[in-house]
Amino acid sequence: MKTYTSRNDVPVNEKWNLKDIYSDITEWEKDLQNVEKLAEKLKGYDGAIKDGKSLYQYLKQREELSYVFNHVYAYAMLTVDEDTREASSQSLLDRAKGLSVKVSSSTSFFMPYLLSLDKETLSSYIAEEKGLKYFEEDLYESFRYKTHVLTKDQEEVISQLGEALSAPSTTFGMINNADIKFGDVTNDDGKMIPLTRGMYSKLIEEEDRDRRREAYKAYYKPYVELKNSIASTLSASIKNNVTLARIRKYPSALEKALFGDMVPKEVYENLIIATKENIAPLHRYSEIRKEKLHLDELRQYDMSVPLVKGVKQVIPYEEAYEIMIKALAPLGEEYVNILKEFKDARYIDVRETPGKRSGAYNLGIYGVHPFILLNHQDDLDSLFTLAHECGHGVHSKLSSQHQPQITARYSIFVAEVASTVNEILLINYLLNTEENLEVRKHLLNHFIDQYKGTFFTQVMFAEFEKITHELAEKGTPLNVEVFNKTYEALFREYNGDLVVFDDEVKFGWSRIPHFYRPFYVYKYATGFASAIHLATKILEGDKNTLHSYLNFLKSGSCDYPLELLKKTGVDLTTPEPIENAMKKFGELVEEFSAL
Repeated sequence: MKTYTSRNDVPVNEKWNLKDIYSDITEWEKDLQNVEKLAEKLKGYDGAIKDGKSLYQYLKQREELSYVFNHVYAYAMLTVDEDTREASSQSLLDRAKGLSVKVSSSTSFFMPYLLSLDKETLSSYIAEEKGLKYFEEDLYESFRYKTHVLTKDQEEVISQLGEALSAPSTTFGMINNADIKFGDVTNDDGKMIPLTRGMYSKLIEEEDRDRRREAYKAYYKPYVELKNSIASTLSASIKNNVTLARIRKYPSALEKALFGDMVPKEVYENLIIATKENIAPLHRYSEIRKEKLHLDELRQYDMSVPLVKGVKQVIPYEEAYEIMIKALAPLGEEYVNILKEFKDARYIDVRETPGKRSGAYNLGIYGVHPFILLNHQDDLDSLFTLAHECGHGVHSKLSSQHQPQITARYSIFVAEVASTVNEILLINYLLNTEENLEVRKHLLNHFIDQYKGTFFTQVMFAEFEKITHELAEKGTPLNVEVFNKTYEALFREYNGDLVVFDDEVKFGWSRIPHFYRPFYVYKYATGFASAIHLATKILEGDKNTLHSYLNFLKSGSCDYPLELLKKTGVDLTTPEPIENAMKKFGELVEEFSAL
């Protein structure tokens, strides 16, 4: 694989083209000033909206501001991500962030104003001004929150407490990213060196079990040492969630978190119940892992090592793209043509270069097109990342093409469906076309481990959140002992009796940043289960499912996430999608064991 020491050396066709947003920096500057003027103008509506006409003028100008501001911010962000070391790019982003504060401040009056109206008054404004029809759903959606909004003075107090309420998350972030010092591990030269996160992800996959154990112990060492400090941050975060839910008159912290997406708590509970009732294949996979690794006992540090040795596939980018197009052909001609456009029209930034932002993402810009960042390594993981991000990209493009600005963005709840459908179609294609038995085993192993991490682990985390919040709601003190006991019980239940329990396992809760964003991780699991259902139907040649899925990709946020999924045949208010996902996992495990 060719590596690049400079962005200038990367072929033009493998770099995105930011001129699609602004032809030069003067155009960007012009829009920046335009947004500043619009923000000042919007501020003038504070106290001046008295009828349908003035309400419409405000909303129309706010949407215009949002359109231009998104372009300004996206251009600055994408420029920085090309090379995070570049001071001139950082300056653009700093100015865009400063502008974001001005924009937010200029519109902050509106929500309290809107919720101060009674519904009859709002309805009369909509009736008298034709243009408000476009904003009608959004306005009434805001009214859903009316019973949970406090008086103006109380809201002001909560707003001022914002920084203090986010302190647990901030403190954990500092501990986890800045202050954590892992234990020492032995390097290839036999010297003891401090472990890093990057090293850990490689060492935990090592064939040498002693090195895995050493890395595991070194990784958990600071979390065990800091257990009381981290327990206090997590406890405070959970109590804040519970208190705010109570103040805002939600039945529970869980229901507060689900309110925005209109998800009944039964969906959350169904996910946990259906997963645990169908957990046997996961336990079976642990048995297979123990057999294939020839171990007398299976421990936590044995769970990540690949079960198929010596299969390292080299897949150059051009070949990866061709494979993806063939794999996604079941989605139809329109979908495939969009994928070809992504490559030909330079929507994708492909190569890793010094200073470039790590990882991968898709950024859809309304009125332009999606931009996809990769750090392609010519391997199997990179092929899956390409298919994943292109799933998000096509979702963004189709939603922008078929929805007005107000409903073009899709929620996180449905986002992972589009990316995971692509991954499932890809693994299916690879398995069907691969003749080398060892490579087939490697592919299956890769997908099963991905399945385990994306689905089962996230469901276990979701249950941990549910239990700990319920304990707080009952007034039970939350401390190291409670967290350990809860996490240990769940770990044993999900992983089965075969896994021998190391003392470090029960401290797993202490290293999870997701727990500071309450009731979020379940969306990965529901998205994965939905994608399994849809991909299976599409591969079976179900034309109705294909048609409804493509419509789903064009729908943005024109309806609530559950309703959008129902139109594709996925009803997450029933256990069926979860049970189907479990069945699929069982089939993969059995296929792997037979090879």
